[in-house]
Amino acid sequence: MKKQLLLLLMAVFGLYMVACQSQDATPSSDGDLEAIQVSAARTAADSTTKTKCKGKLTPIDSTALPSKVISYITTNYAGAQVKFAATDSLGQYVVGISLNSTHTGLLFDASGNFIQIIEKYGKKAKLTAVDITTLPASVTSYVTTNYAGYTIKKAGTNADGNLFVGIANDTTRVVLVFDSAGNFVKVADIPPMNGGRGKGKGRGH
Repeated sequence: MKKQLLLLLMAVFGLYMVACQSQDATPSSDGDLEAIQVSAARTAADSTTKTKCKGKLTPIDSTALPSKVISYITTNYAGAQVKFAATDSLGQYVVGISLNSTHTGLLFDASGNFIQIIEKYGKKAKLTAVDITTLPASVTSYVTTNYAGYTIKKAGTNADGNLFVGIANDTTRVVLVFDSAGNFVKVADIPPMNGGRGKGKGRGH
């Protein structure tokens, strides 16, 4: 009898641990929102720094930014959140920040000295939330066809009319970009988020 009771308790404990692990693996709603925001910031940085930076931008974690960069942001944009950070082939730093719903792109040299504010970054990086129940049929159809098992979590549009759609399954988060007509454009990079890494690019179709 005692042996049967012990086996029962072990089985219940095992189910409890599996349930907890499954919950921990599921991307959070806040993470879904953050994913499309940082992806929009990355896209904005790529499109607005072509004449200011050399080579392709390489995303980095905000914790890797030089102390000079952090000090500049803290002094001039107190309370701002770093949404995107990257370096170019010259070692320059591109940093996208958000403060009171205003997005600003900043450019620093390889030593961390401020160079300039990146024009047009703010409009391109800012997303206007879109109710996922109002997404074009072409968008929902694309997700259903190419990402079976994924659920649409969040969506938003930028100033260019591009639609960023965050989808996820139990373990993976993906951000898809569509044009204003609902045509698929690309799978967006998810740069490091809040000191961590995005879940990856997923697959393109």
